[in-house]
Amino acid sequence: MIFDLIKNRRSVFPAQYNNKPIAKADIEKILEAANWAPTHKKTEPWRFRVLQGESQEKLGLFLSLKYLENDPNPKEFKAKKLIENPKRAGAIIAICMQRDPAQSIPEWEEVAATAMAVQNMWLCCTEMGIGCYWSSPGLVKHMNDFFEMNEGEACLGFFYMGYSDEEIPEGQRSPIADKVVWMD
Repeated sequence: MIFDLIKNRRSVFPAQYNNKPIAKADIEKILEAANWAPTHKKTEPWRFRVLQGESQEKLGLFLSLKYLENDPNPKEFKAKKLIENPKRAGAIIAICMQRDPAQSIPEWEEVAATAMAVQNMWLCCTEMGIGCYWSSPGLVKHMNDFFEMNEGEACLGFFYMGYSDEEIPEGQRSPIADKVVWMD
């Protein structure tokens, strides 16, 4: 049931991942789920770059160096975490958004469509028993120095994925009634 899948979706972080690899066919299935997200005027703005193996290590080193270059008070533990987290993942998907060249819709709608694509990926991972989370560090603004991006394309973050042996706790939410106003 989709409702149960939605309620069971959780953030599972790189520190929780074991070293089990993720099959290419599984990653392709997750990306196909993303491709079916709603999109206003069918702009399909989501773009993805899959990083595995050596490219993950390169990403970690790049992020750590950019952090050290740009933060006026860098912390050693954060620089180390930026290096280590990508190596722990079974795969990382760079989440990008390609702005419609005609700008036929507001940019926020294309960001929202990309976020819906990520939600589809997250739900698919949950169904497949793959832990994941969306990281959106400020360093994403430098990603055009790491990989080639098209005109009007922006990186919105990284979708870390990996298997975990840990028991994932149940989620907690405050009641929906606290967030809804019924209008007559």
